Amino acid sequence: MDYKEITEASMWSNVDNAHAIYTDMRKNDPVSLIETDEYKPFWAVSKHADIIEVERQHEKFLNTQNSVLIRRKDEEIRAANPVQMRTLINMDGVEHAEFRRLTQDWFLPQNLKTLEAKVTQIAETFVDRMLATGGECDFVSDVAIWYPLRVIMMILGVPEEDEALMLKLTQEIFGSEDPDMQRKGTDEQRMQFMMDFFNYFNKLTADRRANPSDDVASVIANAVMDGKPIGEMEALGYYVIVATAGHDTTSASTAGGLLALMQNPEQMKKLRNDISLLPQAIEEMFRWETPVKHFLRTATEDYTLRGKSIKEGDRLMMMYASGNRDEDVFDNPFEFQIDRRPNKQIAFGFGVHRCLGHLLAKMEMNAFYKALLEKTTDIQLNGDPAWVHATFVSGLKRLPVRFTPK
Repeated sequence: MDYKEITEASMWSNVDNAHAIYTDMRKNDPVSLIETDEYKPFWAVSKHADIIEVERQHEKFLNTQNSVLIRRKDEEIRAANPVQMRTLINMDGVEHAEFRRLTQDWFLPQNLKTLEAKVTQIAETFVDRMLATGGECDFVSDVAIWYPLRVIMMILGVPEEDEALMLKLTQEIFGSEDPDMQRKGTDEQRMQFMMDFFNYFNKLTADRRANPSDDVASVIANAVMDGKPIGEMEALGYYVIVATAGHDTTSASTAGGLLALMQNPEQMKKLRNDISLLPQAIEEMFRWETPVKHFLRTATEDYTLRGKSIKEGDRLMMMYASGNRDEDVFDNPFEFQIDRRPNKQIAFGFGVHRCLGHLLAKMEMNAFYKALLEKTTDIQLNGDPAWVHATFVSGLKRLPVRFTPK
């Protein structure tokens, strides 16, 4: 097999089929060269150990401006543009460390502890909103997409009335190939969402420079690097990565975790009977869902990986969703086990580029599921779920459920 299917966003419309492809790759060609007309060639790295090996050596395998899979024509357009937005996922070395350091205190345990009561309150608010639907709802569109959004917007400093705009722009980024989410129109019109982000955060920057507050937006707006303010495009990139990845991946994991519990009622019962298992259950939800399907790395020197000759300049796709079902690492990887130990899931990546907000995501899900399980006696699937068509970040876009409040 040539495994070209992994470049197709529609692959994730059938999750079982996607994982069947990954399983075949791990067994027969774990470091597979993918060549298509639409994309520049890359190596697909499907084994957990190989992903760790590459990400541990961050000086040999770098992020680039094209740190995710994009079509040749889009790369050419981007390369021709002298002004480009740059985020943490496009940085390496000292630069990456310095930019990461700007906000990392916000996501450390001691600061998250001060936010715990507020996050718990928000979680209860959204569980109550779910209960108010009368016993049936679409868990994704009614609950899961809004709860982490409210949390990260509170931290960033975006007012509640602007949350719908942030959600729309996020969906247009991560769901740009999904017919239900993509912005309609010409290629130029579909790319307009980046200008909308730019205009919004330029205004936010001006406000926070004039009226600094205790939020992450103020940190970014007033950040200084080498004695001068950070660049306009770097600031925009920072806002965008916090405002999008800061909620979309958590909402996907929250919804994916609930689907897994509903499809495995014995695991739901076990969790209801012993809520102390919740931290382990959340780790399993991240392993099971793995919203970020891949990142790309670029080799800075020739390297041999599992017998394959990687050349300097070659790209490697870190396939986290495949690594999280690796039979060499996880016993019965296709079984959802809320008490799985050890759980070496890599949904947040590994090494210096590990997701900055991974502890926040776990705290959010812990607060939400505590409230959900305390306020319901039964939750069941009430129709067919559907997934976002995307190669980079993908999760449920529909999850109809019915439930019984306590």
